[in-house]
Amino acid sequence: MKIAVIGAGKWGQALYSALKINNDCIISSRTKRDIEGFVELDKALECDYLLFSISTQKTHEFLRSNFKAKNQKILVASKGIDTISGEFLHEIYSKFAPSENLAFLSGPSFASEVIQGLPCALVISSENDELAQIWASTFPSFIKPYISDDVIGAEICGAYKNVIAIAGGVCAGLGLGQNARASLISRGLVEMARFGEHFGAKSDTFLGLSGAGDLFLTASSELSRNYRVGLGLASGFSLDEILAQIGEVAEGVATAYAITKIAQQKAIYTPIASQVVDMLGGKNAKEALKDLLKRR
Repeated sequence: MKIAVIGAGKWGQALYSALKINNDCIISSRTKRDIEGFVELDKALECDYLLFSISTQKTHEFLRSNFKAKNQKILVASKGIDTISGEFLHEIYSKFAPSENLAFLSGPSFASEVIQGLPCALVISSENDELAQIWASTFPSFIKPYISDDVIGAEICGAYKNVIAIAGGVCAGLGLGQNARASLISRGLVEMARFGEHFGAKSDTFLGLSGAGDLFLTASSELSRNYRVGLGLASGFSLDEILAQIGEVAEGVATAYAITKIAQQKAIYTPIASQVVDMLGGKNAKEALKDLLKRR
């Protein structure tokens, strides 16, 4: 199968390295990269099978400027919620391609480990079971794909866990111990599920790879950019300083603002996300954790 990976960041490169094992695979982005398999964007977008791994906040503009619908089969590997519109990724992509042509990738997976060929399990979510099965068949043996039809649940898990990961990094950075971090992560899972319930997500999704699996990984490891944002906040650095040091997009930052905006509009209780937004805005990390513990 001929597959083009659109987005040449670390995650895009990791997925390219995995998919090229069993497929004719190329990779591209708007910025030219001196990496194996790189082609011009126009050539990549001619492929029938496209995997998108681009920043959520840039997705709508990228598709508007570059994408032309030709019945392509799309796998979205990005995670997040658009801050300006409050739209989920499936809502954005559905403006440019039919829903039956869309699938979404989620689950616990650090790019550095995928590149090494270390084993992991992922979830492919789609309204179209046949499409999900096709995409599942493209992955190498060290990646175990599962199929789900809960697109909104997988999306909320993938987006929300990055916000909880920031809080997890703060907890670790303040030296509050493993007990506190475990408590925070478990309450984060409850908060994610409560948010998802409002949008009709399935509860099982939050207990599986897309939810608990990805959350446990991301909220407890320095390999996570969002976790490192939390470490920086706990050390008293400004958000600009932290992001400059990381040098990559930490989707949890924008997603935290998007979630709290949606929560306010729809009266959803999101205490951890709210405190993360306050810390991103300059609130003292110790005070934020203290206020969080006061809540029911």
